[in-house]
Amino acid sequence: MSKPLRLGITGGIACGKSVVATYLQQRYGLPVVDADKLARQAVAVGTPIYQAIVDRYGGKICRSDGTLDRPRLGEIVFAQPQERQWLEAQIHPWVIAEMERAIEMCDQPLMALVIPLLFEVHLESLVDRIWVVATTSEQQLARLQQRDRLSGHAAAQRLASQLPLEEKIRRADTVLWNTGSLAELYHQVDEAFSSLGRNGKGG
Repeated sequence: MSKPLRLGITGGIACGKSVVATYLQQRYGLPVVDADKLARQAVAVGTPIYQAIVDRYGGKICRSDGTLDRPRLGEIVFAQPQERQWLEAQIHPWVIAEMERAIEMCDQPLMALVIPLLFEVHLESLVDRIWVVATTSEQQLARLQQRDRLSGHAAAQRLASQLPLEEKIRRADTVLWNTGSLAELYHQVDEAFSSLGRNGKGG
């Protein structure tokens, strides 16, 4: 069985990657693998990675039901780069292995992989085409603060942990600008999807 054409969806934090992926899934029936969702599975209660995190930070990193207190963990790792590197070293290999397994198991000609840190983790070889979802820096910061209920300082820390959006745009095959209405974004997705062509070329 030949591998499917792999469409990599990335971009800045809070730019709308999941919105694009959900639309592709609902409008075109594309199988979607989301690295963020896999990362949450990786740290579910009882997994080896969950246990390693609890061993490192203690019970204070857990909520009353035993699940990880993700906001508290975020405060630690985004304030201390070495801690973020440690956490990513636990999670990324498992997530990458799961994405590779999903590619092998896919029986469709085209699939989408949502990988927020595609460039940062050097996963370009995992995909055939790269779509970057982008917005203005002002919109990005406002959306991030609203979505995750973060202070301006905490939001800026998260933005600083990623490759600048301008660099991601430069490396993209296609840029989708999420600066207006959903209808405008969906129109760009439709155009980009049609330009892939049946064999995935073009665009």
